[in-house]
Amino acid sequence: MNTIKSLLLIVLFTVGFTTANAQSKVAHINTEELVSSMPATKALQAKLEKLGKTYDNEMKAKEAELKAKFTRYNAEFESQTEATNAERTKEVQLEAQKIEQYKNEAMRDLQKQEQDGLKPILESAMKAVEEVAAAQGYDYVLNVNTLVVAKGKDLLADVKAKLGIQ
Repeated sequence: MNTIKSLLLIVLFTVGFTTANAQSKVAHINTEELVSSMPATKALQAKLEKLGKTYDNEMKAKEAELKAKFTRYNAEFESQTEATNAERTKEVQLEAQKIEQYKNEAMRDLQKQEQDGLKPILESAMKAVEEVAAAQGYDYVLNVNTLVVAKGKDLLADVKAKLGIQ
């Protein structure tokens, strides 16, 4: 009987210590704040803003040119033949379609530039998070935006320091 009790106590202590040792360290970080504070992100935003303004200016110029043509054609409508008016209508419609196509291409290009520019930034941020977590002994790092309760260690300041961000 004593042997069984002793064996049971040994098993309970072993399971208790194993459970205590098996607990993982968990930290959290706001990845959006980290990425938005990185100098590379700010440079990318400035580049995209400049490119967006260039596209916007080109679209406005094309739209102004089309509007002027439309106004001129509309003013001359009564003095032109039906065939000429039909051809001019097709011309205006074709130019409007080209402008719309240009807008779509510009938007796609901006999105692609953003994705291509963000990829190395995100990789750099995730690498820094992994290195800081490993250096501090954390097994898991959760994004603070998905947490309900965040009582663990916040790694944001440490990762920013690792990346040289103030």
